[in-house]
Amino acid sequence: MALFDFPLHELRTYRPSHPEPAGFDAFWSGTLAAARRAALPPKVAEHTTPLRGVTTYDVTFSGYAGQPVRAWLNRPAGATGPLPVIVEFIGYGGGRGLPIDWLIWASAGYAHLIMDTRGQGGGWRGGDTPDPDESGAGPSAPGFLTRGVQSPETFYYRRLITDAARAVETAAELPGVDASRIVVTGKSQGGALSLAAAGLVPDLVSAVVSAVPFLCDIRRAVTVTDVNPYAEVVRFLRANPHLADRTLATLDHVDAVNFARRVTAPALLSVGMMDDVCPPSGVFGAYNTLPGSKQIEVYEWDGHEGGRTHFDTLACEFVDDILN
Repeated sequence: MALFDFPLHELRTYRPSHPEPAGFDAFWSGTLAAARRAALPPKVAEHTTPLRGVTTYDVTFSGYAGQPVRAWLNRPAGATGPLPVIVEFIGYGGGRGLPIDWLIWASAGYAHLIMDTRGQGGGWRGGDTPDPDESGAGPSAPGFLTRGVQSPETFYYRRLITDAARAVETAAELPGVDASRIVVTGKSQGGALSLAAAGLVPDLVSAVVSAVPFLCDIRRAVTVTDVNPYAEVVRFLRANPHLADRTLATLDHVDAVNFARRVTAPALLSVGMMDDVCPPSGVFGAYNTLPGSKQIEVYEWDGHEGGRTHFDTLACEFVDDILN
């Protein structure tokens, strides 16, 4: 993919101009309050694997509306005392997979909670969490980005973002975890969920690592790329042009730029200048909105890879600097 978005010198100062929805804070505080009222204590059971350097637990916690969400908890084998915990969210279409898929953070000495993604896991890594409300309301295009998009209340991402915030709250309750040192991380969809969770429960989050985040400056993204998942919105509106205003207003409620304004923890982001899945303008739109300490790694020749293991290495160093 060639360069297609704003040049880098313009991206450095770019900020989305569309205002956040009226009542944004009330919408999300009410959603989270309802989820907390319906929550049950998390279930944690040791899970047998062939790994010798990592101990794994199968975790079930209460997400949106108290609905059960699965997760893995990996810890360095034999670790004693409360450990800082990394809460990780997964990219579009993937689920939690197997414990062996998630070894970097436990190898670096951290507890690592990997949240399954409700209703996903059919694309590239299996999942174990259904979405009881997956039918949504009204028509949608294949994928998840338009499920229930007729209103913020029925939208799929309302449920998933609530799960992410509840995953952070659950991490603070788990045995053997240092609740004062919680990091959120993820790539693409997981990067957006990291920003959302950090904005919704800022008092619990010590650092944010968000690689090539999705759901940033959505109104612009759907006009500058024709690649999925944003292309799902275009196809949906092509079939339902009368729903355009309502659809875009719903998407504003989950735009990571709006959550970024509320993030207080230090943040590390990555961007691929040739990324047509999550356009650079969206990533910079979120980054430039972050009010606190922040840094961004720019990969001029990358697409949605967003730095690959080069960025993973920097992420470990960044977290170690913040927490230790």
